[in-house]
Amino acid sequence: MNEKILNNISDVLSNNKNIILIPHSSPDADALGSCLGLYHFFKGENNVSIISPNEYTDILNFLPGSESVIVFDNEKEKSTNLLRNADVVFTLDFNSLSRARNISNLISKSSAKIIMIDHHENPDKYADIMISDSKMSSTCEMVYDFICLLDKNKINNKIATCLYTGIVADTGSFRYPSTTSKTLKAGSELINYGVNVTEIFEKLHNNFQFKRLKLLGAAINNFKKIDGLPVLYSSITDDDQKINSFKKGDSEGFVNFGLSVTGILCSVLFIEKKDEGLIKISFRSKGDFKVNIFASRYFSGGGHEHASGGISKLSLIETEKKFIKDIKDHIKENYE
Repeated sequence: MNEKILNNISDVLSNNKNIILIPHSSPDADALGSCLGLYHFFKGENNVSIISPNEYTDILNFLPGSESVIVFDNEKEKSTNLLRNADVVFTLDFNSLSRARNISNLISKSSAKIIMIDHHENPDKYADIMISDSKMSSTCEMVYDFICLLDKNKINNKIATCLYTGIVADTGSFRYPSTTSKTLKAGSELINYGVNVTEIFEKLHNNFQFKRLKLLGAAINNFKKIDGLPVLYSSITDDDQKINSFKKGDSEGFVNFGLSVTGILCSVLFIEKKDEGLIKISFRSKGDFKVNIFASRYFSGGGHEHASGGISKLSLIETEKKFIKDIKDHIKENYE
């Protein structure tokens, strides 16, 4: 962060402020962890609220302060009043207002100063202050740097636990290419605040209910390989979800299993959402295959080079047919 941005932020945050922290819709550990990290940092000297556009997985309820998160879908009037009276709004772990769903209009109409902190590519220019770096491992790592610049002495176990959780989740426990020596250093420094590394791992990964394990079995059983291509794809149907009492967050990480197969460079998961009239798609890759480009071009999506999302408004069968054709064309055009 350059000195000019730091000075602007210091001016914006001077004196007691009404601060709103907003993650992207269906927030993951990085989005919620970065919000909660800043929540604990600002709390006490400011009026601080976290407003999530919608519900998030209860797996993250172990994060300190998660009980304070306001879900817009459940408390629209309260959320709207808080946003109308905000002095400063932080948008965390997203760089397009569309990712905030039905809060996006309230953000765009707000008279508050908007501060973006995010690590995705191609940011929209909606914020007054943009802290954007797609080379960073996670938004939580960026928030750690941000807090260190403002006042490192305020970091405590609660802040460290929230930020460490987001970093670990978004780096696949420090396995993904975005992990740098700086990322490892940040993780190491956060552990020094008493972060319980084992507990966080258990909460994030060893928390399967039996029906979620059965759902994973269905997803693995549904994997198919495209002949001649290093691509696997799977689907979770509406029936799979009903049989296994699907709830938000249950399919987290399932798409990664495809990449554990030798020679596979791209893994894709389709999740049928009949109530929304669409198919949600998760893309994962490794090596030179950049799924964000593919997701953006063919499925109204985007994200990171090796981890992206998209949607299809076709049926599951038609989406599968479209995907097979599109991925063949894409690979022929770009990688042959």
